[in-house]
Amino acid sequence: MRAREPAVERATVCVDTDAVATARLMAEEKVPALVVDEEGAPTAVLPASQRIRILVPAYVIDDPTPAAVVDERHADRLFWVLKGRTVRDCLSGSVPAPPVAESDATVPEVAALMARARSLLVAVVDEDRAGKRLLGVITAVRLLD
Repeated sequence: MRAREPAVERATVCVDTDAVATARLMAEEKVPALVVDEEGAPTAVLPASQRIRILVPAYVIDDPTPAAVVDERHADRLFWVLKGRTVRDCLSGSVPAPPVAESDATVPEVAALMARARSLLVAVVDEDRAGKRLLGVITAVRLLD
């Protein structure tokens, strides 16, 4: 089986996409990460954990003790920290290139790439004279299915 076969089309975002819209998209599609796509080519993967880093103040990440005193009413307000931000704001300063597999890669090759990159998904691309074009993604769940 080749990577193009288990690859599934997923919604993508660009670096200027609204962070709140991105959060809603992740929730609606029930995906742990989205591919950041610029002109048809994957440039990054935005995992939910990067969004969460923006929601949680740095002092709580460093020492989780203060988190115990935040009640549910105030915890719900953390989401609005994303308001007015973009995907670019949610990506960490050093964004590694996303794991990308050619459409004719084998499934074991995709699995090895996923393991090496410690990523929950791999972008599958096809290349022609116009350049690389995103075909879809293969998630870890899809590989294990």
